[in-house]
Amino acid sequence: MPQFNPEWFASQIFWLTIVFVGLYLLLSKVAIPRIGEVLEERQAKVEDDLRKAEELKRSAEAVLEEYEAAVAKARGEAQAELKKAADKVQADSAKRHADFGAKLNAQTKEAEDRIARAKAEALSELQTVAVEASMAATERLLGKSVTAKDAEKAVAAVQG
Repeated sequence: MPQFNPEWFASQIFWLTIVFVGLYLLLSKVAIPRIGEVLEERQAKVEDDLRKAEELKRSAEAVLEEYEAAVAKARGEAQAELKKAADKVQADSAKRHADFGAKLNAQTKEAEDRIARAKAEALSELQTVAVEASMAATERLLGKSVTAKDAEKAVAAVQG
């Protein structure tokens, strides 16, 4: 094998050195700087993406806070409207209750007045009936007729 022949070692080492130096120069001047640029671009892109993500996170947190504030405000307004409606219903109920009570009291008063008039009328008629009955009883029992005036006195004396 010619590779292991010591006569060829000097030329092989020469070409090996030239190839390694050429590869070294090619890698150090072309490939490695391009790889470095790509790595720097990637690092810059990652940092930019992280910065944008942080901005979006802050923006989302601000929107969330606004949303929560709006929900709290809407809840408060809804509670106020419910309380207002409940107060209105209660006031309407109290007014109706008062109106019904006043109407009931008026009807009760009117009924009591009618009863009092009927009672007074009945007592008035009862007085007349009592006078007539006493006159008839006296005439039947005693056989004498009594004047209406005397019969009224007798009925009044018995009543008290």
